[in-house]
Amino acid sequence: MFLEILKAIIYGIVEGITEWLPISSTGHLILLEQLLPLKASDAFMSMFDVVIQLGAILAVIVLFFHKLNPFSGRKSMVEKRQTWQLWFKVIVAVLPSVVLGLLLDDWLDAHLYNHVVVAIMLILYGVAFIAVERYNQGRRPAIRTTNQISYRTALLVGCFQVLAMIPGTSRSGATILGAILLGMSRTVGSEFSFFLAIPTMLGASALKALKFILGGYSMSGSEWACLIVASVVAFVVSLLAIRSLMNYVKQHTFSAFGIYRIILGVVVLAAYFITK
Repeated sequence: MFLEILKAIIYGIVEGITEWLPISSTGHLILLEQLLPLKASDAFMSMFDVVIQLGAILAVIVLFFHKLNPFSGRKSMVEKRQTWQLWFKVIVAVLPSVVLGLLLDDWLDAHLYNHVVVAIMLILYGVAFIAVERYNQGRRPAIRTTNQISYRTALLVGCFQVLAMIPGTSRSGATILGAILLGMSRTVGSEFSFFLAIPTMLGASALKALKFILGGYSMSGSEWACLIVASVVAFVVSLLAIRSLMNYVKQHTFSAFGIYRIILGVVVLAAYFITK
């Protein structure tokens, strides 16, 4: 039991870091499951990898609570209206992934959740990050605050988020890359990506949990403990990861993450062929 809890802590640390950095939490969890498999059923692990994101989501809500709270007494009427508009833009942005997620979730899990697809997407988006950053070198972003995001731009970022349904893409990676291409600054693109995560990941977690329950599965005491511990750890680590990323992007590009993705993609491919 102690060893399983220790593994759950490591899973929470990996989730808390990789969920927000554009480096694919899926790719890292696949490697982790190879190195440190939990003593749990496949059905539990399929649900576990998604539901521990709830801890990570809570970190976004805590860190950006004032900005996301339209009822704050410290906001003027104009600021409250802007907050509501931000939420409406988030809702518009998540619509494409909600519709396609409900239609394709089972198909994607059955056909694309494998090492080769994950590795290819890691490498592909790694190259894309490097290329986009070089293209944008010296360019001044047109959108430098979240209030400047139009509903059309929000919807287009949501279309980029749909690409993250392919394992290995990285939800934050796809949305941040899309945001930069659409003229957002790295800071605004990262923030908006975080905000999109709230309804997106809540919905994904609820869907996985519901399928787990309707499938007639149940969790042992050890599995419950691992799920809770990993979620709490993911929350704490996410607080640090989000703050660190926001400080980092003020001074640096995402090129380093692109290089890291390419290296990780090669490692995932190597792990696949070695263990095949």
